[in-house]
Amino acid sequence: MDRRSFIKTLVGTAAILGLGNAVGRGPGLTSALAQDYPDLVAVRGQNVAVMFDRAMEAMGGLGRFVSKGQKVLIKPNMGWAVEPRRAANTSPELMAQIVKTCKDLGAGKISVFDNTCDNWKSAYSTSGLEEAATRAGAVVAPANSERYFQKVTIPGDTKLGETSYHELYLEADVIINVPVLKHHGGAKMTAALKNMMGAIWDRSDLHWGGLDKCIPELMLYKKPTLNIVEAQRVMLNGGPRGYGDSQYLAANMLLASTDPVAVDAASYRLLAESGIREPGYIAQAASIGLGQNDLNLLKVQRLTV
Repeated sequence: MDRRSFIKTLVGTAAILGLGNAVGRGPGLTSALAQDYPDLVAVRGQNVAVMFDRAMEAMGGLGRFVSKGQKVLIKPNMGWAVEPRRAANTSPELMAQIVKTCKDLGAGKISVFDNTCDNWKSAYSTSGLEEAATRAGAVVAPANSERYFQKVTIPGDTKLGETSYHELYLEADVIINVPVLKHHGGAKMTAALKNMMGAIWDRSDLHWGGLDKCIPELMLYKKPTLNIVEAQRVMLNGGPRGYGDSQYLAANMLLASTDPVAVDAASYRLLAESGIREPGYIAQAASIGLGQNDLNLLKVQRLTV
């Protein structure tokens, strides 16, 4: 991507995701909860902790989703033994702020894990996420053995049929899905839907059955409560791990929604002008009822902090 394209993409993010500060829903669409909160919040800024706080304020507070004593799972991208500047994993600063906010709300056990691609101890440590989560008060759990996973049947007529989820995913009262937005060589893009691959044990069935078909099915058994996509420094090529010469977009954004399809559709718009083809799993997820991929039908709130 040349300099002109980078500038065009960066300038265009406000127009792409803005849709005005508040866009009305189409006929028949209503909020999941009683009050008229936005379906999707897009926050631009430089401090990811402040961006998270502002996104939650716009959505009625994290207390809408997390109650005293509940078991909370925070599921980041933590799969790669690379330093935070590579943007292959979720931001440690964002992780710390989410854990702290859950603690302040009186949450019970707060857990963090990822089924890593690199050595799990190295990935947890080098990413900075283990230290950030532990310091803030979460329990960072291993996911490097099948003994931590339980097999379940996915409801409906699915390609996967069954898979094995981490026990912490299955027992959680609240699941906060916190991916980093980036290019992915196989799936085209990592965001909310794709991040669920780190919650299961054997990912070979997804590749065999086709990623576009199978990725959405991972949310049919148990859907995350809230999806927060970190899109500060967005990897545009060489994903999911990244290389020394990978290119990046300084989007400086955070996207939040209870709808994983909507947040992925919005996330893709940040990648579109880089030439990355839209993942087929977004439309597939919408077709099986996981959410709405037409942002024009949603109430979107755009903020700058």
